[in-house]
Amino acid sequence: MKELTLEIKPKEGFGELSFGEVAERVTDTLGKPEEIENIEDDDLFNTTILNYWDKGISVFFEGTEKSVIACFETDNHNSVLYGQKVFDMGEEDVKRLMYSKGFQLAEEEVDESGEKRLSFDDAMIDFFFEEGDLIAVNWGVLVNEHGEIEEMPA
Repeated sequence: MKELTLEIKPKEGFGELSFGEVAERVTDTLGKPEEIENIEDDDLFNTTILNYWDKGISVFFEGTEKSVIACFETDNHNSVLYGQKVFDMGEEDVKRLMYSKGFQLAEEEVDESGEKRLSFDDAMIDFFFEEGDLIAVNWGVLVNEHGEIEEMPA
C-alpha cells in the first residue's frame, strides 16, 4: 500500500489517483475500504463508493461497462488545494482561492440543517460548511456508461 498525497486536483483527481482509473488502483494505494456502497438509480446507472472512514476519503466509481473513478470526497483536514490547507480556510478564503484560479461561484445554498454548500460548477467542486467551518470537499468529473470521462458542456 502506498501513501496518498492529499492534494485536491479539480478536474484531475486526488494526489496520485486520477479520474478515470479503476478500483484496483485505489486499493493498491489506499488498501481495503472500510465500507463499500452500491447505488443504482432509475436509469440503471450504478455508482459504487469505497469509503475509507479512518482516512477521511470516499471514492466514487461510475460507468456500467467499465467502472472508473468519477468523484472524490474528503473531510481529511490535511488536504491541500492549490498549495493551501483547505480545511484551515473560511468561506471567503475558499471563494478568493477559487476565483484566483479562474473559477466562478455557481451556487451558494443553505439546507434545512444549516449546512452551506458553495458550488463551482466549472471546476465540478463543492465545499460544505457547517457554522462557518469547512466539513467536506467533493469534486469530480462526468463519466458516461462506457467509463469514459466526458467534457463539461459549455
